[in-house]
Parts: sequence; structure tokens; C-alpha cells
Amino acid sequence: MGSFFCLGTFCFLNICFNPMIMTKVLLGVCGSIAAYKSALLVRLLVKEGFEVRVVMTQDAAEFITPLTLSTLSKNAVVSSFTNGEGAMWNNHVELGLWADLMLIAPASANTLAKMANGICDNVLLATYLSAKCPVFFAPAMDLDMWKHASTQRNIATLQSYGNTMIDVEDGELASGLVGKGRMAEPESILDFVREQAIGAQGVQSFKGKKVLLTAGPTYEPIDPVRFIGNRSSGKMGIAIAEAAYARGAEVSIVLGPTNQRPRYAGIEVISVTTAEQMFQETTSRFDKADLGILTAAVADFTPASVSDQKIKKKSGQGMSLELGRTKDILRYLGEHKNAGQMLVGFALETQNGIENAQKKLIKKNLDFIVLNSLADKGAGFQHDTNKITILDRHNNIRKFELKSKRMVASDILDQVELMWSQKDLE
Repeated sequence: MGSFFCLGTFCFLNICFNPMIMTKVLLGVCGSIAAYKSALLVRLLVKEGFEVRVVMTQDAAEFITPLTLSTLSKNAVVSSFTNGEGAMWNNHVELGLWADLMLIAPASANTLAKMANGICDNVLLATYLSAKCPVFFAPAMDLDMWKHASTQRNIATLQSYGNTMIDVEDGELASGLVGKGRMAEPESILDFVREQAIGAQGVQSFKGKKVLLTAGPTYEPIDPVRFIGNRSSGKMGIAIAEAAYARGAEVSIVLGPTNQRPRYAGIEVISVTTAEQMFQETTSRFDKADLGILTAAVADFTPASVSDQKIKKKSGQGMSLELGRTKDILRYLGEHKNAGQMLVGFALETQNGIENAQKKLIKKNLDFIVLNSLADKGAGFQHDTNKITILDRHNNIRKFELKSKRMVASDILDQVELMWSQKDLE
């Protein structure tokens, strides 16, 4: 940890981030339309201070030239076992030993299948099989290829080998279809690599800490078909879980119904559906946690009764639904936390944001609260970005610009570290 200093009523944590121990990234590029993103990815990695070398398949050269990647990386690109004249051997073993981290982005369905089954018919695959470092892969393919059972089996196999997937994103694909399969954006991949570098550097500021999170929506059933829910994706809570895990914490996340999942297998995921289930799973685990961060968008109301059959509409008639209050998870934890625990809540407001967040902070007995607003473009549900304000019990207010949710997660955990340091000095 770095130094801690105060200026008036404002305190700052100076976390020293010297040149990274994990400095050498070997980027593997496969034959995919997403290969065009590799140029920006190389540029971002180099700008961040990483030394980058590129190994690519012959098919990848149909989408982006080795000249482009060698110019941006400032290193020769390897795409075959020998140079053009066949006079020099490109040693894949040396490449595998050189790297601190191997990143395959984009990783095509073809390459994933070969990696999973030990097929070695090009220099990229030979290097992968020789690598002694952590290996991360960012898939890129069409929707149906991504969904195919063989692709999912190959990914599960690679993860069982200890490789880490950087999950695909949802959006428009080259085929014109819309859905999952897009390679993660270069900025998101950079965030991921940066987290690994911090972990390798030994900045394990949460080591020995147990962190409990909630994330996602809850679905309150009306009948076997219908439910009351909201648009929460769980992305913010998952980003915080991943960031805490990268800092060395033991992390558990109680996750509502969402297709989002943490990238790290070491994060415990407890899947729930309803507010009552989330209450039971969260409260039963909180006494063992050092830190609770509750990001979930929990329903405030649930149907008083649930039909065991689909409710049929009747011609000319409306429908009345009686609702009851759900249990307030955040308030319960605030009432039961001990002196050694920290509790962080979230507030999503559409008006009077600061005022309402301050009231919630006190009412729920929180250490600090994270406020975001649906009025801010790019913030709130479903987005990969967020814009937050942090308020603490000493009336300090810190406003942040719009950032990726992974960067927002780091800001929130920096605030946790700041407050832990303050407690240590008391």
C-alpha cells in the first residue's frame, strides 16, 4: 500500500503504481473480422506501458496486415514457423517463455476448438501449447456459432485447463444478426489485463478480506409465466466482484436472474431469483464478511399471492394485483453489522439524488453510498459504463466522470481502502 495523508477534512490514499512486474504481453490474433480491433488493442497496451509481441495465424492476415501490428507494437510479427526465405526459425517455445501473459484476441471458434483438443497446426497454437504464463482468450464469432454446444464445450474445457475467458459482448454482428458473440472492446480487454498486472505486482490490498456482494435484479412471480422485475443486468456488481478478487479478496456474490457471470472461477456465485431468496442468502453470509457491497436492484414489492396456473385474461375485464413489501436487505445488514464490518449501498435516483442518497446512507447505517442517476447518459441499467457520486458519513461528496464499469469498480474499492486506512489510524 502507498501513503495516506489528510488535508483539512479530506483524506487521500496514495497508491503507488510503479512500472508493472507483468510487463510482457503476447497477443495472439486469429482469423476473424474482429481482428481489426487488434490494432487498437496493441496501441492501448503499448500506451499503458506493456511490451507487446504479436503472433497471428495465416487467416488473420486476411483481415489485418502484419505490417500494421508490427508498426504499432514496435516488434516483428510472427505468423509462421520460419521467415519468408525459410532461413530463420521462429521459436515458439521461446515466445511462450518470454510472455508474462498470453492474450488471444480475437479467438475464433476454429482456434478455440484446436486449443481445447491440443491440435497444433500453426505457430499460434504451438506457442499456446508452449506457454508457461496465464492465458486469456476473448472469443469472437457469430451468434449461432457462439451458442453451439461444441463451442460451449470447448470453452468449458479451456477453462478447466486454467485458461480465463474474457466474455463476449452483446450487439450487432458482422452477419447482421444481433446477439452475443462480439469480441469485448479493446478498452474492456485493457481493463482486464491491467487487473492481472496489478495482481501480479503483488498489490493484494484485499488479501485476507471476505467480500460479499449482491447484484442483478429480482423477479417476483405473479404466476408461472409472469413476474415483476426490473432492467438491472448485474454488470456493476460483477465488475466490483472481479476487481475485489483481483486485489486478493475472497469474494461471494448473490446474483439475481441475469445472463452475466464473473470471469473468475474463484468467485463464489449464489444464484437466486426472488427478493426473499436474496434476503436469506445474503443475511446468512454477512456475519462472516469484512465488507458488504449491495448493488442489486431488489424489488420493493412482491405479489401478495402467486397463482399456480397462468392467469387467463377475461374479455372486457382488467386485473388488480395486491402487492406486499419485500424485506429490506440493506437495512437489516445495517442494523446487524458489527464494528469491524463495512457496508456499502447503492442508490439509483431520478430526482433529488444527493438529498435522497444522504437520507438512505443514514437510515440504512451505511459507511458510504454510491449514487447514480438514470438522467446521466450512459449510466444505470444495461450499460457498460456508469457515472457515480460517492457520499460518506462525514458529508464528503466525490463526483466522478462517466467511465467503464470496471474503472468505476476500482474507484469504489479505492474508497473502501481509504476508509479502512482511516480506521487503522484511529
